[in-house]
Amino acid sequence: MKLYNSDGSVAEMSGNGIRCLAQAAHRSSGRTSSVVYQIATDAGTRRVEVTPRSGTVVDASVDMGEISSIEAPSAWSTLGADPNRPVMHLSVGNPHAVVGVEDVAVVPLKELGERVPMVNLEVIEPGPESNAITMRVHERGAGITMACGTGACASAWAAVQWGLVSAKANDVIVHMDGGDVRVRVNEPAPGRVTLIGPSEHLLTTTAVLHA
Repeated sequence: MKLYNSDGSVAEMSGNGIRCLAQAAHRSSGRTSSVVYQIATDAGTRRVEVTPRSGTVVDASVDMGEISSIEAPSAWSTLGADPNRPVMHLSVGNPHAVVGVEDVAVVPLKELGERVPMVNLEVIEPGPESNAITMRVHERGAGITMACGTGACASAWAAVQWGLVSAKANDVIVHMDGGDVRVRVNEPAPGRVTLIGPSEHLLTTTAVLHA
């Protein structure tokens, strides 16, 4: 899998993109049972299980690998971030900066994201359910997007560490403008995360490449 952002840059990994790719492979195979795919990405090989649900929708579960801490981006100080706000800089195969806020809707996300274009910037708030968070994201190379799978994983991980969700909520619901996903923290092993959500086939197009 090779993924290009809207600005032409390459993304090492996309949690939503890999689920769509796995569904496309499953659909083209004509199989109707669950299938596990091993997909090579620039962030390493990822295991994706595709389970048909109904019609054009499947559930796709991705072992997203290890979450690790990274250094803050060099331009982080230009944000003038409130030192009392929780911040976590994480890698899910690609770089993320997660910030806890009271209300994601009022954050000037475009302005802030453009100041740190080298990372994906997520703002999160707890709820509305006890095991859920609400997230908005400014993605590296793409700007504000409706959803981000790797961002959901980083955000769920941070939310658990900060206690924004129930202490027993290792299965975190992440609400995004483009829909909801679930993130299982410390699965399939400690330090790893699994991303779970639906993928729906909308249409098929044919690309013609000219030398």
